[in-house]
Amino acid sequence: MSCLFEQISADIKSAMMAKDKVRLEALRNVKKYFIEAKTAPGANDTPPDDDAARKIIQKLVKQGNDSAKIYAEQNRPELADAELAQVSVLETYLPKPLTAEELEAELKTIIAQTGASGPQDMGKVMGAATKALSGKADGRVISETVKRLLAGS
Repeated sequence: MSCLFEQISADIKSAMMAKDKVRLEALRNVKKYFIEAKTAPGANDTPPDDDAARKIIQKLVKQGNDSAKIYAEQNRPELADAELAQVSVLETYLPKPLTAEELEAELKTIIAQTGASGPQDMGKVMGAATKALSGKADGRVISETVKRLLAGS
């Protein structure tokens, strides 16, 4: 069984005891997606491993941020704040994101390893970068940084 799956289950219990409604709602939502992944065709009724669980949480964080942005644009700050509160709970289960400098250093290493020499090698670099930096940086930020680095090569 996945450590993250077990941790979320245990944290749901502690959130119930603490009567922490925001944390409880966020964690129950995550567990719902974990159970859907567990019962999906071909999943063999096993909970998602930690990598798959992190991807689910990342997806929920991205959706929450997008929703909060839409709520803010529609002048609904109370809904935006509720989404961001849940996002902050979920982010505690993700690895610390890379800073811009750390990301650039990692990408320079990947570019050197793949032998990329210009913008035409973007696909080769992105394949390796998204695999290596999964969960540590947003795909859009990785893409923009790779584009900038390859244009300067």
